[in-house]
Amino acid sequence: MKILSSKKLATTVTKLREEKGYTKEELGKLTGINRIMIGRIEREDFTPSIAQFEALADILGFDITNMFIEKEKKNSFIALRSEALSENEKKGVDKLFKMMLSLRQQILLREKFENESTNKA
Repeated sequence: MKILSSKKLATTVTKLREEKGYTKEELGKLTGINRIMIGRIEREDFTPSIAQFEALADILGFDITNMFIEKEKKNSFIALRSEALSENEKKGVDKLFKMMLSLRQQILLREKFENESTNKA
């Protein structure tokens, strides 16, 4: 799945705005986007609406499709584990996962027990 790359958009808008000699104020007037929002786009701090995105592409002359990247699929548990830096942190994360799995098993067993009790009554 493709997603909008705020980094690509920020770099493209900044580069093309400067190449064309526009200030943020001028680009804002041309696109109908407030100059403060232009600054936020350039700092990767704001995602424009579709209409704003199209206005930027029209005025600055870039292809919208080039602003999208393939989204990486990550298993959030694996991502969390890889972010643990020290051995102690890794052990803590592993312990957390074991506790979560154990809790999940207890919940499933309780649900099964409650369903069986309800069916017998």
